[in-house]
Amino acid sequence: MEIIPAIDIKDGVCVRLYQGDFEQATVYGEDPAAVARHWVAQGATRLHVVDLDGARTGYPTNTAAIRAIVAAVEIPVQLGGGMRTDDAIQAAFATGVERVIIGTAAVRDPGLVTRMVERYDERIIIGVDARDGWVATAGWTEMSEIHAAELIEQMAYVGCNGSFIPTLPATAP
Repeated sequence: MEIIPAIDIKDGVCVRLYQGDFEQATVYGEDPAAVARHWVAQGATRLHVVDLDGARTGYPTNTAAIRAIVAAVEIPVQLGGGMRTDDAIQAAFATGVERVIIGTAAVRDPGLVTRMVERYDERIIIGVDARDGWVATAGWTEMSEIHAAELIEQMAYVGCNGSFIPTLPATAP
């Protein structure tokens, strides 16, 4: 089993959102690179980083913090949040992350997923945020009309072979 610590970044700092509410963020680290080093010291073998501002706005925002994390650790980093265009995904890989997580774009632009899987293969991961079985998008701020199981089936059809990260909201039992 692999346990992957998550670092959620909003406004350049590490936060936890209360039930996905961007207005109710608790800062738990002012220095994302220091938080990353902490997780490595605790035995982490990979980090899961989410650019929350990117997830909400649709384009990566916390690039400096991401670069600092990648430079601070010698373990693989995977990144999600705002990965909705070819350029955003290329820019994410340019920061040095090993894998990129596509969430909202998997619902809105399956063709992007196809192109990215063809180009990057298993370095692309599909993130499926679900509430009551339905896929949430845009950093949990919108609900889609697609069931999580249906999205996973569609992504497998376009070439994703088991690289899925399903997540549930903090209120899930």
